[in-house]
Amino acid sequence: MRIPTKQEILDWISANPTQTSKRDIARAFGIKGAARIDLKSVLRELEEEGHLEKRKKTYRDPDRLPPVSVLQVQAPDTDGDLYARPLEWTGEGPEPKVLVVPRASDPALGEGDRILARLTEVKGEDHHYEGRLIRRIGTNPRRVLGVFRKTPEGGRIVPIDKGDGKEWQVPSDATGGAKEGELVEAEQSGPRGRLGLPRARVVDRLGDPSAPKAVSLIAIHQHGIPDRFPDAVIEEADSAKPAGLDGREDLRDLPLITIDPWDARDHDDACWAHADDDPRNEGGHVVWVAIADVAHYVRPGTALDTEARKRGNSSYFPDRVVPMLPDRLSGDLCSLHEGVPRACIAVRMQIDAHGRKLGHRFTRGLMRSAASLTYEQAQAARNGDPDEKCAPLLEEVINPVFDAYEALSKARAARQPLNLELPERKIVLTEEGKVASVNFADRFDAHKMIEEFMVLANVAAAETLISKRSPLIFRVHEEPSPEKLDALREVAQAAGLTLAKGQVLKTQHLNALLQAAAGTEDAELINLSTLRSMTQAYYSPANFGHFGLALQAYAHFTSPIRRYADLVVHRALISAHGWGDDGLSPEGMEQMETTATHISETERRSMLAERDTTDRYLASYLSERVGNEFTGRISGIARFGVFVKLDETGADGLVPMRELGREYFHYDSESGTLTGSDTGTTISLGQRVTVRLAEAAPVTGGLTLELLSLEDEAMPKGPKRARGKPPRRKAGKSRHKGAKDRQKAKRSRS
Repeated sequence: MRIPTKQEILDWISANPTQTSKRDIARAFGIKGAARIDLKSVLRELEEEGHLEKRKKTYRDPDRLPPVSVLQVQAPDTDGDLYARPLEWTGEGPEPKVLVVPRASDPALGEGDRILARLTEVKGEDHHYEGRLIRRIGTNPRRVLGVFRKTPEGGRIVPIDKGDGKEWQVPSDATGGAKEGELVEAEQSGPRGRLGLPRARVVDRLGDPSAPKAVSLIAIHQHGIPDRFPDAVIEEADSAKPAGLDGREDLRDLPLITIDPWDARDHDDACWAHADDDPRNEGGHVVWVAIADVAHYVRPGTALDTEARKRGNSSYFPDRVVPMLPDRLSGDLCSLHEGVPRACIAVRMQIDAHGRKLGHRFTRGLMRSAASLTYEQAQAARNGDPDEKCAPLLEEVINPVFDAYEALSKARAARQPLNLELPERKIVLTEEGKVASVNFADRFDAHKMIEEFMVLANVAAAETLISKRSPLIFRVHEEPSPEKLDALREVAQAAGLTLAKGQVLKTQHLNALLQAAAGTEDAELINLSTLRSMTQAYYSPANFGHFGLALQAYAHFTSPIRRYADLVVHRALISAHGWGDDGLSPEGMEQMETTATHISETERRSMLAERDTTDRYLASYLSERVGNEFTGRISGIARFGVFVKLDETGADGLVPMRELGREYFHYDSESGTLTGSDTGTTISLGQRVTVRLAEAAPVTGGLTLELLSLEDEAMPKGPKRARGKPPRRKAGKSRHKGAKDRQKAKRSRS
């Protein structure tokens, strides 16, 4: 009877990580009787050589413990500390020891409980990791957000969700110290009580409903974003097992790395590049992009798929994330953690020295991230200051990916996608949930590099599926409407700039306008006005191109953990390549248009909730500075007042018409201006202003401002009028002036 070679055994274990006992291996190779002794000798040699680690009666590839793991709770030790053992440990050396660090709101855990926990590696202790409970496996208690009302028996919770009118009863020993009128989060703790109300226990006190810590939760509920996974979804996620090598290309030797923000909780894309050794492509590069294979775990028609489609996307807030997929997938099995084998769909792209794509191929593989880096780490390494983690990767990994990016930058410059320069502001919170600061987010070449790699991969996905005549969902961005372009031209002309007319608009024309404004005091105005002239991008099974990126075909492929559109594209690639039975279903193909419409709506829903949350956080932050003066620019004009974007925070506030002075201001809808009836003062977009903060309402996110100066000139007061009498309205005069201005502008353009 033939004994398998060492490599055959290693390949089997890699492809079947859940069947790694000696009995499983013997059964796989048909080994019986005395031949098992020879198999045992081979396994012992592999263990001594460091290829395998024996753990009880199983053998595993040496690997690492991911930051989100399934643990089994052990009995408390003599000191009362609770430890747990990782159920999926595949790392080198002895099994690590995990200390479970409970929070006051955590349920009691007992020996044998299986939990999903977020792990933090520790040093200098007698344990290797500390684990924070995410939830118990197999339990999914219903949660509610509401206002706590004290009662003699303990309390009640009045849900803030308008669609949930039923109160919850809280026993006296489960109030968590909540006070009357506080906003709390609670979970169901038992069946209905004697009053027929569901019983609950408070798991988090959020304080004043208008306080910062409650802001995002209120927005989530107000906009109807699902934030609780049904039991069936959790059960499916918990039963998922790591994918093996069967049917996949082994990419574990490729030094793919992830580069993400420092606070990223998941890693759905990895990359690597190297100089192309094809003599016909001198100076060219090969770029690899590997994306988490979510389709392997989220199959059409399952509860996971139904819920993911319902959510459409993950929603991101300054203090929390509402994920599209449960933690077991989004933070664990579908996250490309460092040193852990993960299923992926990867694309190998060949580009020339000028960044033009020459060809590409997709593959379904198994990868192992060589490192998880932050943007700051990667950029510092490229700049010649690598830390201990980056130094060994500098020559083989980090420099080559930046070299490939420099080539892609040449192709981008030739293609001329829309080049808006709008600095992103990032809200930084304290542990209590208050706004500590509002900073400009750093923008490195490392950010641009990852963006270019992702764009290239998305284009490759669209091109492949088009060539294979496969249905898919495109990311569509149509060109601006003629009306919006005319409005942009007026703003540009007011700034002494020109936007070409009478030709097919291309992004290069808009870029010329942005370049002309760069470095001037009108730069921000022109960038904002250009952004406002754009149509909103959306998803569609029909291809109408992507105007902003200057691309003929574009599909989202690179973020299936957080966008359902990407999952659909992954399934289309699986079906088109014949990689398995988890590709597009007939129902999925029939519903493509409905799905595209739905996920476009969920995307807008999340954007509105995120914007409302930001507004409320900023209003809370500024509420302590009522009466202070701020500088800003006029960002919008309406019949009821003027919108101002504050320089310091980027917050938008309203100067009501009553605060503009003592004269009547006529609104001209065509020119988008306000004109004073007595002084002739004209207020228009982009003007520099100084305002006083009159009111900040954290509950609504509204800011009310008083206009103090316009373009460094104090606002004219106008003639004093008697109390109770309306201002003089020389509307005819201001209309006449507006018409004269437009006629003058028309003559100058002709």
